[in-house]
Amino acid sequence: MVAVVAAGTSMASPGPTPLAASSTIPPPNDVPYPGTLKLSVDTTDLTRRVFKVHEDIPIAAAGDVVLFYPRWLPGTHAPEGPIDRLAGLTVSARGARIAWTRDALDPFAFHVPVPAGVTAIGVDFAYLSPVGKQIGRQEVGREMLVLDWDAVVLYPAGYFTRQIPIEATIRVPDGWRLACALDIASSAGAATTFKAVPVETLVDSPLHAGRYYRRYDLAPGDKTPVVLDLTADRADLLEVSPKVTDLYRQLVQQAYRLFGAKHYDHYSFLLALSDEIGWDTTLEHHRSAEYGEPVDDLVDWDKTMGNRDVIAHEFVHSWDGKFRRPADLWTPDYNTAMRNSLLWVYEGGTSYWGEVLTARAGLWTKQQALDELAGNIALMQAQAGRSWRSLQDTTNDEIINPRRPMSWPSWQRFEDYYLEGGLIWLDADTLIREQSGGKKSLDDFARTFFGVHDGSYVPETYTFDDVVKALGDVMQHDWATFLRSRLDGVGKVPLDGVARSGYKLVFTGEPGDYWKSVEGFRQKGVNHTYSLGIMTDKDALVTYVLWDSPAAKAGVTIGMKLLAVDGLAYEANRLTKAIERAAKTNTPIELILSQGEVFKTARVDYHGGLRYPHLVRDGSKPALLDDILAPRAR
Repeated sequence: MVAVVAAGTSMASPGPTPLAASSTIPPPNDVPYPGTLKLSVDTTDLTRRVFKVHEDIPIAAAGDVVLFYPRWLPGTHAPEGPIDRLAGLTVSARGARIAWTRDALDPFAFHVPVPAGVTAIGVDFAYLSPVGKQIGRQEVGREMLVLDWDAVVLYPAGYFTRQIPIEATIRVPDGWRLACALDIASSAGAATTFKAVPVETLVDSPLHAGRYYRRYDLAPGDKTPVVLDLTADRADLLEVSPKVTDLYRQLVQQAYRLFGAKHYDHYSFLLALSDEIGWDTTLEHHRSAEYGEPVDDLVDWDKTMGNRDVIAHEFVHSWDGKFRRPADLWTPDYNTAMRNSLLWVYEGGTSYWGEVLTARAGLWTKQQALDELAGNIALMQAQAGRSWRSLQDTTNDEIINPRRPMSWPSWQRFEDYYLEGGLIWLDADTLIREQSGGKKSLDDFARTFFGVHDGSYVPETYTFDDVVKALGDVMQHDWATFLRSRLDGVGKVPLDGVARSGYKLVFTGEPGDYWKSVEGFRQKGVNHTYSLGIMTDKDALVTYVLWDSPAAKAGVTIGMKLLAVDGLAYEANRLTKAIERAAKTNTPIELILSQGEVFKTARVDYHGGLRYPHLVRDGSKPALLDDILAPRAR
């Protein structure tokens, strides 16, 4: 006999059922923590690159105390706290060790059963800084180090981090000097103690230390100090030409003329000029920004044009991202999940203003700024992933993939909210200028949205509706539709701003000086993205392949090594010449490549010649872009 179950009747299936899970971690509360944490970090073990950490943490009541290791880090917009580098964790009180347990649901949380009568606990652990590039960004060199406090602090759960005071002490190698936005309370030999600040401020104040250090005043005569704190591999690298420091001073002044307010009591550009310290990562902070750059960048200033906007980008973040912060991105502590829906403002707006200010300050010539923008536009046009992913969806990228290598980045899309977000802001700027007859611009939005409450560095949050309203206050327009259509659609690059700007994108067979500089000093290889669809490094490794490009169709992938071009051993110039020859024939370009122990012949059927992007003047339109890039007198 067959049992018939009536439609709509539910029946439990055989097998396990979910095990109920509940958290015993207290939620963050906006109340003062009862006492001041004391943190001590010893960084003198340079050989093994081990930082020894000790904390004294006052305890208000016995019982289960939960300590957090920071997980969600400001500026990275993702759960990237390096807890895998924490080792040797011990907790003690009154000379006796207390056994801790890791939380079953959150591996960044540690439960400490504090006995009755205990009013403070001691915490000791080591932070294992990467000993090689294969492990992570290099933070320690022979003559300098960089320290992010989030890597070396545990803090009590149950409180907003702005409500937990902490006093930090650091010991560096003898003879080294340090730079940090924190105020110094005292120094004794190689140990420096900073004035107590909230944990929020500590984590937002990275530290550089080194044997070779020099400070440059970037705001002489201003009551609000702004400095360049330079740490370098060698003493001779500390001599920055007056030409360069004057440009940095102009950057500060142009930022003030744009935003009209300051949101710090002092500001430091923390620059590590090194070929040992990892220079592939920079990060913004409210009263400082940390940068790492190869030694060539200042020594060969006239040849190293690429990425000069990074200095301006992180500076702009003091206004856009730190002072004004997306409401869904701000969190009360470092273990509450962030939401990144407004990164096209936080990062996209900062990309736009960073490039604009780089030009206005003279760090780029107008031509260099145009060349950078041309490259951005060309790259966004080439993103095949736009056919299936919206720009809005890319704001999740840091959470999906915290900058791990990708096989097909143009098909997957990655962090396009930076460059494409910048194109949306160019679109808004040119629209305002066009419809107001040049009387208003996005500068007005910058001043009213980011430049309020001069002198305050208490973060103020905003929503999508706040952005729409602020744009509407500058010029009446359906800004909600304007933004959502560009953020949520697929397939189309937001190029209306380029069309209005008085310029147009073209491709020619000759790279400009800016392209050559980026290719030679940053990429250290050759870039044929818009012809064959590949980039290679100085060792002939393929570092980028454009999806659906001629090279991709021929089977070339990232990680292969170029061995030969048209029967001759690979040289960068031979590949360039082969592309030129193929434009005059129907014969494919033959590449021999290796991938591990496997060899491959790829016949690339491409005959379009060399192609490099340029912006050229469109005389049918007013040169709005010229005005956008021009320095402001006041």
